[in-house]
Amino acid sequence: MKTLFSFLLFLLLPFSLYGQENLSSDDLFAKARKAAFDEKDYPTAIKLAQQALDKSPDYTDISVFLGRVYTWSDDLTSARQVFEKLDQKNVKDQDFFIAYASLEYWNNQYDKAITIIDKGLSYHPQSEELLLLKAKVYNSNNQFVEAEKATSSVLEINPKNTEARALSIRIKELTSKNAVGITYNYSHFDKQFNDDWHIIGVSYKRATSIGSFIIRGNYANKFAENGTQIELEAYPRISKTFYLYAGAGYSNDVGIFPKYRTGVSLFANLPHSFEGEIGYRQLYFSSNIWMYTASVGKYYKNFWFNLRTYISPDNKNISHSYTGTMRYYTKGAYDYFGFQIGTGISPEESINNLLENETYKLKTFKIGGEYNFSINKSNLFSVSAMYYNQEYRPNEKGNQYDITIGYTKTF
Repeated sequence: MKTLFSFLLFLLLPFSLYGQENLSSDDLFAKARKAAFDEKDYPTAIKLAQQALDKSPDYTDISVFLGRVYTWSDDLTSARQVFEKLDQKNVKDQDFFIAYASLEYWNNQYDKAITIIDKGLSYHPQSEELLLLKAKVYNSNNQFVEAEKATSSVLEINPKNTEARALSIRIKELTSKNAVGITYNYSHFDKQFNDDWHIIGVSYKRATSIGSFIIRGNYANKFAENGTQIELEAYPRISKTFYLYAGAGYSNDVGIFPKYRTGVSLFANLPHSFEGEIGYRQLYFSSNIWMYTASVGKYYKNFWFNLRTYISPDNKNISHSYTGTMRYYTKGAYDYFGFQIGTGISPEESINNLLENETYKLKTFKIGGEYNFSINKSNLFSVSAMYYNQEYRPNEKGNQYDITIGYTKTF
């Protein structure tokens, strides 16, 4: 039986080879793409692409595809041979420059990748793909100013480019070595307190090779009394995907500020322009208040959406705080309109000292908006307003109105 099967296979083999030989280069290219993309069978895809090139040696798309498949197969020598041959032919196709530069980018040959991209941009100056790839290369090489210029070019061409928007936000804190800022927050209560609150904060940020560090001093007048607080924050980068937030604060004016505060979060830049966070916040007045936080964000065209929760467990129940945020970016990373809606009090808010009295276990509704804009990229302005309807005692509610303005100078 085995002998008979081998004999029949021998008889049919010439017809099979003949059929393959009669396929056009387009047919072979289509089969090669199916093998690569649908079946992940790179060796077969390479053979089919080579057969197609035997029929049509100047078919650029097939050569670019072959170089890509060699790259995916980690056969870098063969991939470079294909791309260098196309370069010698002075090929000007955009896909060629993207494929060739991507090979060098993925293998940490950043200078060579930039050279290839710049040559491609000389033929395709409005190419979003090439400009975005240029931004990624510069970002990976810690050349953040150049990366910001590239993302800005993409967003000038297409403000709705989601990937460029997400990257521009991630690198915005790294493009200036120094930043000094001042904020003022005003709070008015219709029932809960007789006196308005005032908070002024002054900060200095320094960007380093491992991340940004911030020192901030706060002065507050609450309950007609004065208080001060000092805060330190750090945003060290762990990898291209992960970075940390670590913060601590101290005040000797307990009640106006917590005596101590700490916080740590792990952030992740996820695929498809998502981002995530998980961490904790701790406030100490006369005892510790622990809050665990998680958030998920998504960039979509000009928009950024975020949902955050704070969970505060105790012996009797678990208290929850939820905030939804939406931003619409008008230009760069510093220019946007924002909208917030949520329930509960978070430890990040100016009224966090109310947590000492466990008002976070009562019902609070909040809604507000903000507008941030920049002038000459180094002068950053912000204005926001927030409305709270808070149950400050069981079955007793009051209204609170907050206005915050800020200015930051980067250099």
